[in-house]
Amino acid sequence: MALLSLIAVLLIEQVRPLPYRAVVYTPLAYLARFLEERLNAGEHSHGIIAWLAGVGSLVIIAGGTHAALHSFSPALAWAWNVLVLYLTMGFRQFSHFFTDIQLALRMDDLPHARELLAEWRGIQSDELSSSDIARLSIQEALKASHLHVFGVLVCFMLFPGPSGAMLYRATEFFASRWGRHGADESGIFGRFSRQAFSVLDWFPSRMTAAGFAVVGNFETAMYRWKTKAKNVSESPLGNGPDIVLAAGYGALGLNMDPSGTGNESLAETGSLGVGDEADLDFMQSAVGLVWRALVLWMLLLLLLGLASVVRA
Repeated sequence: MALLSLIAVLLIEQVRPLPYRAVVYTPLAYLARFLEERLNAGEHSHGIIAWLAGVGSLVIIAGGTHAALHSFSPALAWAWNVLVLYLTMGFRQFSHFFTDIQLALRMDDLPHARELLAEWRGIQSDELSSSDIARLSIQEALKASHLHVFGVLVCFMLFPGPSGAMLYRATEFFASRWGRHGADESGIFGRFSRQAFSVLDWFPSRMTAAGFAVVGNFETAMYRWKTKAKNVSESPLGNGPDIVLAAGYGALGLNMDPSGTGNESLAETGSLGVGDEADLDFMQSAVGLVWRALVLWMLLLLLLGLASVVRA
């Protein structure tokens, strides 16, 4: 059922891409603002209560509805699975930026490529070269493929019904919404949301990195992964995104030294900078890497499904 749900979502998304901002982001942003306005009094415990109220209610709705529908009709429960997956994951939430930047670079329209990248990342990109744009686009695509596809998929497999997919999406959203503040009251309020996502993402991020390694340059990907894990200074629970990027860049054989224009945390490990400079060919290779990793996960779901049938 998990494989069929995934295939259905991928097909639906190709026919009717989800307007993510209007359907998902705006309602979640309203919920986050509502909870913060009423529960944020500058205490760490208030952030925990708000997180439990927000994430907990969404997970209960997703899981409870699935259980109720399954007791009435397995077909309706499957349709609910598809709906929740459609709302919580998807390539099209980020792929249009990547495709448009590829086209702009292919047409030698560097100013337009910079504008698209700046809109995507929310950071000015006026001084970037074509190689910088290609590399940072690959970085954003690898990160987005984890947050919007593979991370959701792993949790979907681990938890009953669609509750895992909802848990991952909601936890990631509240971490980015509340956890982006500094050391003021908002920062204290959002600390638990950051910690919760770091814990939840520990296993999915490593599964995403492993998938990239298997379908790409395995030796280099594993070397980059191990080197990044050794050099990261923060808690091991907090380096999931960096490990995904390290493995992804290694799987592509790409130089991941940002030279001050990318993710500064990756610049700390100079030994990871060995590789080729990014270009249009690497952007196309990154697309292939993500799709091969997705096919790998589909095969894994097929094998798990067959194993469950054999046991039955």
